[in-house]
Amino acid sequence: MTLPALSRPTAVPPRDEIFAAHLGGKLSTGLSTPLSDERDLAIAYTPGVAEVSRAIAADPRLAERYTWTNRLVAVVSDGTAVLGLGDIGPRASLPVMEGKSALFKAFGGLDSIPLVLDTTDVDEIVETLVRLRPSFGAVNLEDVSAPRCFELERRLIEALDCPVMHDDQHGTAIVLLAALRGAATVQGRALGGLRIVISGAGAAGVACARMLLAAGCTDVTVLDSRGILVRGRAGVTGEKAALAEVTNPRRLAGGTDEALRDADVFVGLSSATLPEPLLATMAPEGMVFALSNPDPEVHPEVAARHAAIVATGRSDFPNQINNVLAFPGVFRGALDAGARRITERMKLAAAEAIAAVAAEDLAPDRIVPSPFDPRVAPAVSRAVAEASVNG
Repeated sequence: MTLPALSRPTAVPPRDEIFAAHLGGKLSTGLSTPLSDERDLAIAYTPGVAEVSRAIAADPRLAERYTWTNRLVAVVSDGTAVLGLGDIGPRASLPVMEGKSALFKAFGGLDSIPLVLDTTDVDEIVETLVRLRPSFGAVNLEDVSAPRCFELERRLIEALDCPVMHDDQHGTAIVLLAALRGAATVQGRALGGLRIVISGAGAAGVACARMLLAAGCTDVTVLDSRGILVRGRAGVTGEKAALAEVTNPRRLAGGTDEALRDADVFVGLSSATLPEPLLATMAPEGMVFALSNPDPEVHPEVAARHAAIVATGRSDFPNQINNVLAFPGVFRGALDAGARRITERMKLAAAEAIAAVAAEDLAPDRIVPSPFDPRVAPAVSRAVAEASVNG
């Protein structure tokens, strides 16, 4: 088997440049109407603004037209599962949430505001966001640890009359599915025939497994820190127990050694290291998606010695599985359509849209589009809006 050479990595910016770019934060507010003289002041603020407030008081639906609420996404985190850094708290998570808000604006044209909450209590977070609901039009949950993230998302969807999505779960799943479609197409293989192993049964792992099953994958095996999820395994409860019921059709037991033998695809969504010898036990023309950030489960250059297609979550190697391909368009499409929910149909449509953009230029080191491809967010938003209307 002749494997493609990895493209030369993009240089990681020096530390002082990174800190300089974050000085004072990465966000600021801007004006959408002029404010340069007394007349502008009288329109934007008192006395003119009172006319708009009276109108909204008489018909609350007018807030969607005359305020930014309907186009404002709240990026919400408690700082308990930030990148690969873990539970670093709300203040330390804020640079990440500011970055997320910046991406919403740059790629989706949506205003966004980061909200980091100094509580990990699900009841308190739900109550806080319910009380803040008049101030935003959608909620992007970010970096909330499992298993609380499952309950929190579920309860917010029930409590709020606006789109809610935990991006660590569903954004990751959407882009992974798109990338896997691209990789399968490059190799001329059917998605449903692949043997897929997912290492990690947290937020992203559970969502990715369920998304792949919904897309027609029939052989998905999931591992947590104690080994393969299999029906009846002692100590498996909650989301993991439910996942064990619908995955691992061959009823494998054991650990990574048993799971990877003859597997076609490895998906890393944990901090566990993948030893190189295990890669050699995978099926020929294998695919490795080592997605943990900032440190992949296996270095891409090592993975490329054994796998035909290698992807990571990093921008300094080819095939970056980056959620920015999904979430700006998903929220833009949901808000454009006036959707109150982000459904599974909408997520699958988003993955199809990303894969369709990539289809024009597929190669082993280009299984997804670049995050800077200007076609991506509009294609995703259109597909999501259409799926919302038709679903």
